[in-house]
Order: sequence, then structure tokens, then C-alpha cells
Amino acid sequence: MSKAEVTKRGPAKAATAPFAEIVMVCAKCAKRQGVGAKAVRGGLKRALKADHRGRKVRVVETGCLGLCPKRSLTLATAGSLGAGRLLVLDPTLEPAAMLDALLPGDAP
Repeated sequence: MSKAEVTKRGPAKAATAPFAEIVMVCAKCAKRQGVGAKAVRGGLKRALKADHRGRKVRVVETGCLGLCPKRSLTLATAGSLGAGRLLVLDPTLEPAAMLDALLPGDAP
């Protein structure tokens, strides 16, 4: 990994992120649906590698995002959070279909 540029911004430092987008998977929702956050995360990562979206995407598990839908998964991206939205997806969707819903402008 190359050295990231670090800049001073008041009392905090800022560095270049090694990824262009982030996808957050609510571990509590995944557990409630019986699929597990690790399985959802792994499926999304495999789908990202298979379709080459052209930019690096980090997929992470989070704690409860606070929405708690019945029979669905809650996910978020930086863009959805910037718009004040959480994404609710069917847990039976294929990982590629989930990616299309999460990152709609990035389809090859």
C-alpha cells in the first residue's frame, strides 16, 4: 500500500482513503434474517470482483443502523447517508442485484 497524503485540518488530520465507496451492512438485520452479515459481506465482495465496477469499494459490517425492518436487510452507502437515506433490501436477492441497488450509477 502506498503512503497516503496526510493534511492537517484544525485539531484533526485527514488522509486519502484507500477506497472510493463504502457499503455498510447492518449485522443485526442480517442475523435476524438468518443470513449473517459475514455471508452478505462476502457475497457483495465476490460480486464486486466479478463485475469490475472500476473503483475500489469497501464492504463493512456495522452494528444496528436503527431501522430494523421485518424480513429485510438494512444497508447504507456514503451516498445514501449523504441523502439521509438507508437502503432496505430483500435478503434473497443475488449479490449482483444488491450491488445494482446500492451503487446504481456504477454498472459496467
